[in-house]
Amino acid sequence: MPPLAARLHAPLLLLAPAVPSASFPRPATRLCAASRPRGGVGRFRRGALASEKPPAVAVAVAEKAGGEGPYDAIVIGSGIGGLVAATQLAAKGARVLVLEKYLIPGGSSGYYRRDGFTFDVGSSVMFGFSDKGNLNLITQALEAVGRKMEVLPDPSTVHFHLPGDLSVLVHRKYEDFINELISKFPHEKEGILKFYDTCWKIFNSLNSLELKSLEEPLYLFGQFFQKPLECLTLAYYLPQNAGDIARKLIKDQELLSFIDAECFIVSTVNALKTPMINASMVLCDRHFGGINYPVGGVGGIAISLADGLVEKGSEIRYKANVTNVILENGKAVGVRLSNGKEFFAKTVISNATRWDTFGKLLKEKELPEEEKNFQKNYVKAPSFLSIHMGVKASVLPAGTDCHHFVLEDNWNNLEKSYGSIFLSIPTVLDPSLAPEGHHILHVFTTAGIEDWEGLSRKEYEEKKEAVTSEIIRRLEKKLFPGLQDSIVLKEVGSPKTHRRFLARNDGTYGPMPRGKPKGLMAMPFNTTSIDGLYCVGDSCFPGQGVIAVAFSGIMCAHRVAADIGLEQKSPVLDAGLLGLLRWFRTLA
Repeated sequence: MPPLAARLHAPLLLLAPAVPSASFPRPATRLCAASRPRGGVGRFRRGALASEKPPAVAVAVAEKAGGEGPYDAIVIGSGIGGLVAATQLAAKGARVLVLEKYLIPGGSSGYYRRDGFTFDVGSSVMFGFSDKGNLNLITQALEAVGRKMEVLPDPSTVHFHLPGDLSVLVHRKYEDFINELISKFPHEKEGILKFYDTCWKIFNSLNSLELKSLEEPLYLFGQFFQKPLECLTLAYYLPQNAGDIARKLIKDQELLSFIDAECFIVSTVNALKTPMINASMVLCDRHFGGINYPVGGVGGIAISLADGLVEKGSEIRYKANVTNVILENGKAVGVRLSNGKEFFAKTVISNATRWDTFGKLLKEKELPEEEKNFQKNYVKAPSFLSIHMGVKASVLPAGTDCHHFVLEDNWNNLEKSYGSIFLSIPTVLDPSLAPEGHHILHVFTTAGIEDWEGLSRKEYEEKKEAVTSEIIRRLEKKLFPGLQDSIVLKEVGSPKTHRRFLARNDGTYGPMPRGKPKGLMAMPFNTTSIDGLYCVGDSCFPGQGVIAVAFSGIMCAHRVAADIGLEQKSPVLDAGLLGLLRWFRTLA
């Protein structure tokens, strides 16, 4: 699923749990020993974010003249990509400092509370949370730092409500889904089976490999000699897109449009612009490991990772706004905060967007050639309008599915602002997130920030109300009659909200190809042209979505660990491989 991150409107302190101060601790600037939530964020006790008495695992900060450090790595931002990179490094013995601008970790995988409701900030659709295979990356990330979360299996991934009254439920069991799809398009049975069989071929190849950095040659050669067929399969599909493969196998335009919708909720673009490897990861993992929701809410993932990081002897500091990456002789050696404080490390990992990393954190006048190529090939994907609602449970029919995708009238509206609606109802799985007799609705629709610029405060609020009312009207007509009258709580965030509170450049959630890309080849990896500086998150390979950014974090940690001597590497092969990868990306 795309990282459909939601934020509230500007006056509200997003990411900070909005509960009375008497029932929640005053946030500390450093998380020295976060008490583990019992059952997730929905049941935090007092002291859940920063205990009043730090335990022995807290590490004293080494002082350095003019600043603090040195650490093995500094991670800027505590989104899932940054936290996975940090915890993987800490598990390998590295000393890591995570610097987070806000009061709790998680970024678009955070949470907030209002009047007894616990809202996921972003998507409630969690991939990579199973107990089998190699693509259960969230489970692996938690296990690396001694954490495990209770999860609730979702019997489906999403219920599509599409033009022409086409309704398709993506069941957890693959056979049920494929049989339902064939029943809608019986004349395309062969093409359907061949397309999804190709997805499984790619997924099974990925799932058989130990996933580490594609920029580390000893790992690549080792994997090739152990699994040559699987590696060759992935190499073959690496430059290909899902839409091209679908169009070779399927002729029915409505079915091809459905596959566009399948890819849109993965990458916020249609199938012709979605790398086949990305599509295969999600379209198969939803059946292999299934969608599993963490008890207490998605925010518990970041809290658990942050807890584990600290217990491994590393640190996470909040209200730490990084404004500069410090360079010495062209090498990244540390960071500077808005208050002037400096921290130093052997390496710096940016979980900011690629545009923010090279446009704000680095004060170089000239963009590196590699970043020019990236910005030539990719533009910022649109942001989202997010609506979080608490509603009376009576408005939902019995047996309501957890996740819905609504595109009512015209396939051409799929990628247009406000054209399609994604809806999650996590209380279908975990009723503890809402007061008794109520449900939570998370509603997301794509929106460009240019549509929200230049408005007065009054115009801005009026626009939010008008767009929100229209979205609710559409949901009433398609799914839940009487929805408007059932609402007891409503919070709305625009693209400007995402930009302000998540430091997302123009509110974007990752790159979108300018034209038709060559699979994943043009995506930047974790290394950059700046020595000692790495990037992680949704503007790096393999792109958007929780499972993708977790993959990015694991790859980044492996590469950094090799560079600082915690993993074996070959300097000769290393230089050649990095050069080859950069050459391929310029071709793409």
